[in-house]
Amino acid sequence: MTPGNPFAIVNDSYSTASIQGQAPRITSLLIKPASAVCNLDCSYCFYLDRDADPYKELPARLMTNDTLERLVDNYLFYSYPASTFAFQGGEPTLAGLPFFQKLVDLQQRHGRNGQSVSNALQTNGVLLDKDWGQLFREYKFLIGISLDGPEEVNDLYRFNKAGHGTWKNVMRGVEAMQKEKVDFNVLCVLSQSNVHKPREIYKFYRSLGIDYMQFIPLAEFDAEGKPFPFTITPEEYGRFMCEIFDLWWPERRRIRVRFFDNLAEAIAGQKPGSCTMHETCDSYVVVEYNGDVYPCDFFVESSWKLGNVNLDSFPELARRQKRYSFAVKKTLAHPECQVCEFQTICHGGCPKTRHGMHKQFEDLDYFCQAYKMIFTKAVGPLRKDVEKLLGRSAELAPHSISPY
Repeated sequence: MTPGNPFAIVNDSYSTASIQGQAPRITSLLIKPASAVCNLDCSYCFYLDRDADPYKELPARLMTNDTLERLVDNYLFYSYPASTFAFQGGEPTLAGLPFFQKLVDLQQRHGRNGQSVSNALQTNGVLLDKDWGQLFREYKFLIGISLDGPEEVNDLYRFNKAGHGTWKNVMRGVEAMQKEKVDFNVLCVLSQSNVHKPREIYKFYRSLGIDYMQFIPLAEFDAEGKPFPFTITPEEYGRFMCEIFDLWWPERRRIRVRFFDNLAEAIAGQKPGSCTMHETCDSYVVVEYNGDVYPCDFFVESSWKLGNVNLDSFPELARRQKRYSFAVKKTLAHPECQVCEFQTICHGGCPKTRHGMHKQFEDLDYFCQAYKMIFTKAVGPLRKDVEKLLGRSAELAPHSISPY
């Protein structure tokens, strides 16, 4: 498992339904068919020793076929004409290949004429082989593979239950996907193993023929608010992404870096793929292995449970007051955000790295300094590119601070 929500949440325009007290639609699902269970033992895993995990004491957690069918049937009916299913974990491939074969069978059975269905899966890659590749290619899955860089970099924190490095197994998975011509991207967790090596990391991915990259900054703290040794500083993150921007800019027509894609979307007035840049936290929901539903993967806690797909319809889940309460938490702007020129891009950042994580940064995103560094570097050039594509000015919208 790697931190963050790696998949683009499909939505064409900004929705202010949450701020207006209405029930915004659920535009995507993040499904955890094996819950937080994983076949690796990475040092920085968000789920390790997480006391708030309501399923922590359960030894085996796999979604049943009955729950899967209920989920697919209800969501296809609710989300017509475009339905997005994303699978994460833990490690979702632990649910087994037959589970995902059953998934596409159910989608074909319960889908309606003219319905568009897309599937995405984030994996550590160690179980991927020809059979997985054939399924992914046939049904056009978008795959994200966690790979933090060259072997000595990746294996500093990413190892299996026996304490051995995982790089060789992941590379076999990458090669299997390339051989089967599966669309995939690489998700890189930025830790102390790689944050000072942007040029090396970028060139490594390019040498593998990787043309779509995601970089997720690592920020985990102990009970006293002290950063774990692998946590990076905001300045380190900002410097890394600024150098990645310089490396990427000459190749931007061919190479995709998700952060910069999302930034360009925001400049163009579209809703960015990353929920971190959304105005409110309500674009997707998490579905646990037993059907329990939560508003965010970082808040799979009993206090935030919205319901269960075996008992509740998606319109009911969307209307839950608890979902609305979670969504508007992000609109409570820190005083610094209210006067920031980039407020309409980042909207205060991510609640995980804002609320109560670190006393020094109470209600101010831990990575605020990094965002300002990156935006200062990238917004100007990206705006010019966007304006050329749009044929019009792409000025950022005025500040829009919610009254909540």
